[in-house]
Amino acid sequence: MMPLLTRIAKRLAVLLVGVFFVYLAVWRVFPFFENRVPVALALFSTYVVMAYGIIPILFRVYRLFYNPIHVPLYCTTPDGFASDPINIALIGTHTQVIEAMHAAGWHLADRHSPLNVLRQIITTVLGQVYPSAPMSHLYLFGRKQDLSFEVGIPGSHVRRHHVRFWAADPKLTQKLVNDVHFWRRFYQPQQHSPNAYLWVGAASKDVGFAPIRHNAQLTHMIDPDTNSERRKIVRDLRHAQKLSGSKTIVVNQPFSLRNRAWRGHLQTDGRITICELR
Repeated sequence: MMPLLTRIAKRLAVLLVGVFFVYLAVWRVFPFFENRVPVALALFSTYVVMAYGIIPILFRVYRLFYNPIHVPLYCTTPDGFASDPINIALIGTHTQVIEAMHAAGWHLADRHSPLNVLRQIITTVLGQVYPSAPMSHLYLFGRKQDLSFEVGIPGSHVRRHHVRFWAADPKLTQKLVNDVHFWRRFYQPQQHSPNAYLWVGAASKDVGFAPIRHNAQLTHMIDPDTNSERRKIVRDLRHAQKLSGSKTIVVNQPFSLRNRAWRGHLQTDGRITICELR
């Protein structure tokens, strides 16, 4: 009986939050813009303010008080929602990782700045390719990714393979050190260069656009099959002759993960391939 009551209480809480946001948008934010600009621009301004301003801020305030603890099998959005599973790891220095991925045909993503985001929007609207477009920030070990790489899919300017990497080193992490040690149990630092790290990554493939379920922002829809993305990176590195060895390890049972995109879900076999770079 108690689990049923708990589910009902949670759903009512979500409903109340949704009603509050609708009230705020319809009776507060929209009237403010409607009195100053044409109706179409007022609607667009209301959407931007709510989706990219008020809702994300309130969710982040909420996460200050409630931040769920989970095994670090996946990274999260800035708002704390589940995102891509961890499915690949590299062993090497910062320079080795960049050189190896470049040799394998992957582009280092540009910094996520207003100018680069504007360029990304313009190239998307014009149907042009931006091979090193900035990637959104996802979080693991309490921090955003250290490196991001991508490679386009022929015949499309919006579909792409991409991967984010985090250096699993306690010295680089101010919090969630136990999450770092969860992954370092598969790594023996004494066998490698003092400047080498274990870089754990989340590889996935963009296949289109979809609204984010909790704030209505636009984001990329991700292909559910994340295992094939892991295999692609290993295959590309091996073809570029940048691997000195690799091993695939089972870290969890296969699971399905509902990500932030509307109707989006990801599947993983619970394995991670650890690649040692030359």
